[in-house]
Amino acid sequence: MTPVTVQFMFDFGSPNAYLSHKVIPEIEARSGARFEYVPVLLGGLFKLANNRSPMEAYAQIPKKLAYERLEMRRFVRKHRVTAFKFNPHFPINTLPIMRGAVAAQQLGCFERYVNAVYASMWERECNMADPQIVAAELSAAGLEAQAILAASQEPDVKRRLIENTQDAYDRGAFGSPIFFVGDEMFFGKDRLGEVEEEIAQVHQHPR
Repeated sequence: MTPVTVQFMFDFGSPNAYLSHKVIPEIEARSGARFEYVPVLLGGLFKLANNRSPMEAYAQIPKKLAYERLEMRRFVRKHRVTAFKFNPHFPINTLPIMRGAVAAQQLGCFERYVNAVYASMWERECNMADPQIVAAELSAAGLEAQAILAASQEPDVKRRLIENTQDAYDRGAFGSPIFFVGDEMFFGKDRLGEVEEEIAQVHQHPR
């Protein structure tokens, strides 16, 4: 049976994308599916979709923001994501590190890069908008920081991130995390159960 591929449209700046990232290995182990990580620029996606972050959208609704935090704590507790810390520098301009993700794909170190940046952002509370901190964190993770940072400035890398973001929007995306199982789109970490159900449906009824 051919494994089902789930596309995961992610930006490091989304704490919910990080939490999804921590749960994805469990879903892959249970379902046999493979999650394909697709770097997108959340700020660009917001602009295309005329969307705003929850913190901005609900700024005048404190009870809604309080509930969002409660729901996040419940998810963390349920899935035992014990290393998670809300980044004090949030929101962070993620353009450089998202370009770095595309560069890491080309350099063959994408998985290690993703794990390192997510840990720096949402476990060690680093300011990942600071190029010096980014370089130090990547080097500490055993990555070739200067090679990745240099490649991230290449025109084809910049273009690919723009194309990924536009493609996500064209398919219906408006934020992150977004998941596609075939043409079926799911938004948010709280839809991961439905993603897993859809994977099972595709296994039972291949399209």
